[in-house]
Amino acid sequence: MYKKVEMNHRKMMVLCGVAIILGILATVIAKLLLLSIAFVTNLFYFQKFSFEKVELISYQFPLSYIFIPVIGGFIVGIMAKYGSKAIRGHGIPEVMENILTKESKIPRRMTILKPLSAAISIGSGGPFGAEGPIIATGSAVGSWFGRHLYFSENERKILLAVGAAAGMTAIFGTPLAAVFICIELLLFEFSSKSFIPVLIAVSTAQTIRLATGHIEPEFPIGEVTEVVNGANTLFYVFAGAVAGAVSCVVSKIVFWIEDLFEELPIHWMWWPMIGGLAVGIIGYFEPRSLGVGYSNITDSLQGKLVLVPALSLFVFKFISWAISLGSGTSGGTLAPLLTFGSTLGVVLSYMGKYYFPDIGILTEVTALVCMSSMFSGATRAVLTSTVFALEVTGTHFGIAPLLLGNSAAFLFSLFFLKETIMTEKIVRRGIHVPNEYFSVKY
Repeated sequence: MYKKVEMNHRKMMVLCGVAIILGILATVIAKLLLLSIAFVTNLFYFQKFSFEKVELISYQFPLSYIFIPVIGGFIVGIMAKYGSKAIRGHGIPEVMENILTKESKIPRRMTILKPLSAAISIGSGGPFGAEGPIIATGSAVGSWFGRHLYFSENERKILLAVGAAAGMTAIFGTPLAAVFICIELLLFEFSSKSFIPVLIAVSTAQTIRLATGHIEPEFPIGEVTEVVNGANTLFYVFAGAVAGAVSCVVSKIVFWIEDLFEELPIHWMWWPMIGGLAVGIIGYFEPRSLGVGYSNITDSLQGKLVLVPALSLFVFKFISWAISLGSGTSGGTLAPLLTFGSTLGVVLSYMGKYYFPDIGILTEVTALVCMSSMFSGATRAVLTSTVFALEVTGTHFGIAPLLLGNSAAFLFSLFFLKETIMTEKIVRRGIHVPNEYFSVKY
């Protein structure tokens, strides 16, 4: 018995060593993905070879540019048809499916095809985030290590989660939220021997991120001029509940659009072109809906976005994203959900200030709570959503409104959504997704 325990301890040390390597690799891959998105964006929209980061929100393009996302959709469709069908979608559900049904084994080609397809999709104007693809890619790298270093199925699952968490940290600088997303969406367990390697990987990724100059939070919040008090906290909780309700509607519409595409009498390879056409047309009238659009989130959190632009961005970005995602192209859902939530928060804050002018409602805090609650309602990852909002903004206040708002969003999701946006697709394939944590005995 003693010898068996000792071997397990040695294996744990090996897992931790591999976690450091995966933390480094996931950070490098995340950087390459962001550079690839910038390259494709510059190539498609400005006809130049450049890795300079550019957002499309401040440009007005010629009418002919509506076909750029169509070209991107065509390329992604070809890659999915002749490379791997698994590159379709936003990444996290596919990772969950591999954990639940395929012994945490992800094909090696996904390490290249997923980030490449995402770079083409987002770079050509797709209204997605980079986090889903990097989570999928980091998971593929972790799975590769798990398969070739002769780890068990459970150890491969840990390494898969390690790669995913390190990738998320490299993109957003949110190590604790990355740990929680593994516990809530990937590992489905609460065991120190499972998440210690994850802690090591995210710490490695965060250290590299800080060492390379990424010191500021990804979405710095605006200067707060009022305090969070009892009266406005009630409003923030109400706003979080509204965001949770909206997240249910958002999820149902995406499922409905996916079903509509399934009814089309053409091969699924061509669907991303249809989604791309919708992206191009909407982007012509509302350029801020194109691409990742992280600056839109920052503007909302800093109170720089006013009522009408916020409402316009929410509506047009959502329509573009829902059609494109439903078409089966490649791209992440987290950044769009954050955009929907933060812009909805701006809209609700204006309404609150009009009806309750004396309670000190802050646009910044409302946007923060709604951003987090939209994430929470769509995924039911309450702890992840709360910690993510605090880390990604660098804020030191609002914990109570965030927890209450996210809890309200969770309850709405629980009552009005049978499955979340992360689990609906794989549940439809007959796969059971655990909804409770459990402990693993080593």
